[in-house]
Amino acid sequence: MPTLARRLGAFDATMIVMGGIIGSGIFINPHVVALHVHTPALILGAWIAGGAIALLGAFVYAELAALRPEAGGQYAYLRDAFHPAVAFLYGWALLLVIQSGGMAAVAVTFAKYTINLTGLALADWLVATIALAILTAINMLGVRSGSNTQTVLMLLKLVAIVMLIGTGIFFGRKSAGGGAGAPLTTLSWMAAMTPVMFAYGGWQTSSFMSAELKRPERDLGIALLAGVIGVILVYVGVNIACLRTLGPEGLAATPTPASAVMQTVFGERGAQLIAIGIAVSTLGFLSQGMLTAPRVYYAMAEDGLFFRAVARVHPVTRVPYIAIALQGAVAIIIAVSGRYEQILSYVVATDFIFFGLTGAALFVFRRKLGGSAHFRAPGHPITTIVFTAACWAVVVGTAIASPKQSAIGYAILVAGGAAYWLWARRK
Repeated sequence: MPTLARRLGAFDATMIVMGGIIGSGIFINPHVVALHVHTPALILGAWIAGGAIALLGAFVYAELAALRPEAGGQYAYLRDAFHPAVAFLYGWALLLVIQSGGMAAVAVTFAKYTINLTGLALADWLVATIALAILTAINMLGVRSGSNTQTVLMLLKLVAIVMLIGTGIFFGRKSAGGGAGAPLTTLSWMAAMTPVMFAYGGWQTSSFMSAELKRPERDLGIALLAGVIGVILVYVGVNIACLRTLGPEGLAATPTPASAVMQTVFGERGAQLIAIGIAVSTLGFLSQGMLTAPRVYYAMAEDGLFFRAVARVHPVTRVPYIAIALQGAVAIIIAVSGRYEQILSYVVATDFIFFGLTGAALFVFRRKLGGSAHFRAPGHPITTIVFTAACWAVVVGTAIASPKQSAIGYAILVAGGAAYWLWARRK
């Protein structure tokens, strides 16, 4: 029976890490942060703090990747540290909520920008469906095909972001320093950190590709650290550009700060240029999701906890083609149904539960195996405790702020528990 092929290196993995983080959020979320904290120092501080938490998470995942360099990444860490049921619930939430809902929303965002730029007389759900179908087909051609597409889109995305940063820093007017507004409180800081943490999410999906990296115990650690550090520099640079051009008050006043920066400096042509950049960025995020997430469903099927057909690997392309087709189909169904916005509201309630559990998994493996010879998380256990505690704080904060959406997310997990019981009995 054909198996997954190890064809990707450290550079490919770094592009996957960065592609999984940078979507359309960085072009919008600086505005949301500026609504809650009102000085340049606090705005930049929020983005630096979020990056520090993401880097601590990268330390955890890099050591786990060295200890468990196999298909499924985070799925395998949860399975081996705790119980197959925990890993199954993660895969279940990934397919029905976290990955598919996010991809559907981003696909519709791409469609809206594409229609506005081209003037096509098409429904946004149709353009979104076409984009998802094309990316599904590309990834079914082979892991190298999918990775090359992801790398090209990631590099184009970086060109657009560098253009935005350069425009704001070198051509933007100097903003007034202060920024008036309400004094900083714990609640306002937590409200500012929520969109920051969303914007930094996604680096963990690179772990799904472990079984297709040439040297996963080495390359994934390099990619996680280089990718997350690169994104921190990009995000801080974008916020400096926005603050220099718009000032803190102007940043809080515009829901589309990237477009506002480009339009302020270059007029309507600048706004069109950044719109193209945002469209490419959303497409790159979709490409990364289509490349990575199906490996979790493949691992679930390999464990006998999902439809056996999902574990099939094509004898020529050596990719889990049924799993890829499944991911594409579910994302398309959600995009066509128009339910992606509701599904996105459940994402945080479930996603950060598994982030926290993955941080705790490192303690389990350290106790069982004594750590990795290839990479050890710097500052463990302190850094791991901080990362895990931050994840649990997001879960608690989300449950308090959005109890209804959180309850729906937890109900989906309960349904997943019933599904696991059925598959486990079958097995």
